[in-house]
Amino acid sequence: MFELLVVVIFCWLFVKVLKLAFSVTWGLAKIAATILCVLACPLLVMCLLFASGLVLIIPVLIVLGVYSMLKAFAA
Repeated sequence: MFELLVVVIFCWLFVKVLKLAFSVTWGLAKIAATILCVLACPLLVMCLLFASGLVLIIPVLIVLGVYSMLKAFAA
């Protein structure tokens, strides 16, 4: 009878430890995801703006160059 009681207590304790492990793991995953979003999302936006800015800067510079040449020749 004592052996059965000990087995039941150990099984109950094992289930409690598993629940605690999953809770801690889920909490750490949420913290890691929050830190990743806080750091990575602005960095991603800046990189996208910088990359698209490099693609867009050439036509803008051409238009500004043509405008400045037309203004210089018109004066």
